[in-house]
Amino acid sequence: MFETLPERFRSHGVDADVRTLLLLHKSMERGLIKTLGDIYNVLKGIVVKDPEKMGPYTRAYYDYFLNIDIQNGERLDDAILRSETFKKWREDNFDVFKDQDLDAEDLINRFLDQVHLTSYDIKEIISGHDILNQDDGDLIDEGQDGLDTEEQRRQLLEKMADYSGLSLEELMDRLEEIVKAQREKHSGGSRWIGTGGISPFGHGGAAKDGIRIGGTGGGKMARKIMNDRNFFPVDKDNIINDNNVDAALASLKGIIEESAQDKLDIEKTIKTGLKRGGLFLPELENIKNQKLQVMLLIDNGGYSMSPYIRSVQELFKKMKTRFAHDLETYYFHNTIYDRVFSDSRRSKPFLVEQLLKKDPNYRVFIIGDASMASYEINRQSINTYKAMTKKFKKIAWLNPEPEKFWHYTMTIQFLNQLVPMFPLTPKGIERAVLKMNKKLDKNI
Repeated sequence: MFETLPERFRSHGVDADVRTLLLLHKSMERGLIKTLGDIYNVLKGIVVKDPEKMGPYTRAYYDYFLNIDIQNGERLDDAILRSETFKKWREDNFDVFKDQDLDAEDLINRFLDQVHLTSYDIKEIISGHDILNQDDGDLIDEGQDGLDTEEQRRQLLEKMADYSGLSLEELMDRLEEIVKAQREKHSGGSRWIGTGGISPFGHGGAAKDGIRIGGTGGGKMARKIMNDRNFFPVDKDNIINDNNVDAALASLKGIIEESAQDKLDIEKTIKTGLKRGGLFLPELENIKNQKLQVMLLIDNGGYSMSPYIRSVQELFKKMKTRFAHDLETYYFHNTIYDRVFSDSRRSKPFLVEQLLKKDPNYRVFIIGDASMASYEINRQSINTYKAMTKKFKKIAWLNPEPEKFWHYTMTIQFLNQLVPMFPLTPKGIERAVLKMNKKLDKNI
């Protein structure tokens, strides 16, 4: 099994050999691999030793396991659309999606959800019919479901509820009843709209063919995704959180992944022209930028930033999974002097001097509230930001502090003059991406 994998992966520039196969088979024997998503994660841990190999690895994975060949200069979505694998998947799932108003992007996202599905440690599968039939018809919201600890939530997620036997109409009728009766926030239950648990409504739980409402999903098994304000408000102006992270991801998808351009190959034009006896026809060389490279610099050192760290990491992790590109993450505290850190504990320094040696085409996102003592904006930090904006033309500072308060903080005002600053909201990210793309257009 997978005998041709090393050769195929090496053709994409990814180191793989017989040891790779041995470790992969050993992982399968130990029950670590049950889905394609599990293979993606386990194999990544085996062969990706350098962040720069993440893009080639993703391309190799799609090529080998899904027969999706991502051509140079081609977007992942376009490669999926033209693949026979996706066409077959769409035919096989026609009955599932025929009553849903899904465009090509929605279908691609459903396809990717299944491709990257990872296995739950499921010990029991409960019938969705049985769960819904437990109610006697009187829905009364009596408060929390009683799952207050992480351990209790983990125990509940050892179960999965299967609602595939219920029609979408039945679930929607039930949802209308729940909306009328629900009064409080719920977590870890089996009935109400909430987080975790095995309820067919909400997000972050284990409910096959339920209805995901808000959030980022759990096992990627939802039949329908709803962001209707009547059910779960998605505020694009709100600071990034579990409920609008998908909207932020949609904004990041606006980053131009690859570009292609033609330029005159003067040497070739002259040589071929001489061979033609003086008939000089322009010879064009196609230049392609194959990789989308993203650098993330996160301020994780202060109390004010702690509520946003997980959401930021989740957002860019989803981006990394969904797109064949390289993503590097570094950390700093308050401001950047002569170094950042490659680990979240900030114990492994990485000099700014080394950052500035990287490809200037990196998209750089600095995440921080930019609120600090005035002495932290000194000659060294100022020179660092100036050097970074000079090196990386596509750079943006994403600030979780509401924009209306920026003018009250001197350091925010000052840094905003050095680095283009945008709110850490889906709409703010969209503005940052549009600005980056304008700079890219000028470079082309």
